[in-house]
Amino acid sequence: MSASNQFVETPDVLDAPDLLGDQGLIAPAAEAIEQRPRNERRVWDFPVRVFHWTLVGAIVGAFVTNRLGVSYFKYHVWFGYTVLVLVAFRIVWGFVGTKHALFRSFLKGPAATVRYAANLARGSGARFAGHNPLGAWMVILLLGGLGAQAVAGLFSNDEIFNTGPLAGYVTKDLSLLLTSAHRRIFYWIAAAIGLHILAVVIHKRFEQPDIIKAMFTGKKARDNVAADEEIATSRGWLAAILIVSLGAALALVVSYAPAPIDDAF
Repeated sequence: MSASNQFVETPDVLDAPDLLGDQGLIAPAAEAIEQRPRNERRVWDFPVRVFHWTLVGAIVGAFVTNRLGVSYFKYHVWFGYTVLVLVAFRIVWGFVGTKHALFRSFLKGPAATVRYAANLARGSGARFAGHNPLGAWMVILLLGGLGAQAVAGLFSNDEIFNTGPLAGYVTKDLSLLLTSAHRRIFYWIAAAIGLHILAVVIHKRFEQPDIIKAMFTGKKARDNVAADEEIATSRGWLAAILIVSLGAALALVVSYAPAPIDDAF
């Protein structure tokens, strides 16, 4: 964290009872509760972490099943459903989730983002409890790209064996156009993922906090997170309601979709 953003505070300690007995003697060690500082603070809620790693798995699964051929198309579709529900969830969670999941808490304007990048290149970039400005825009890019590809895939067809679940809603020409978009967007997503991985490497190069570990544990070192930046709850109950609702909505749309017209395909 830059000098202007540094903060000074006393260590957090676990609450402990008085260790002196009735006669002023130290209580037995077995009954003592050791006071110790908390070296980490939670910044990422459980839903964000599950979203992140489940999305990674769904992207890999969609890619692999696509490469395996048409006989794996149904699995490819299910991975696509997973990506779509996850992206929709993350967008909603960006408005109703915990502090560092909210778009308003981490999105910065172009000037602030460029300034952060320049400072980072000089080794003096400020540290952020949540996403830094560059990471924030990568989040938006990936959500937009993955969402667009998943939606396009719903209306696609290969003109031979398989069609997307919502292909019956559109004409053949539009379906083919969306199929082409579905394929082309993949290359943009692959490039964005490559940039994301590179950014993680650069992050480590400049001795920034371990963001990979934090996305597993939800915690970052207390030296990088002010006390008022720590989150107290993950609001998992709300996340569960959102996931179930979004999944049910997609299932409803797909179940009532018309079949493609034979002469259109």
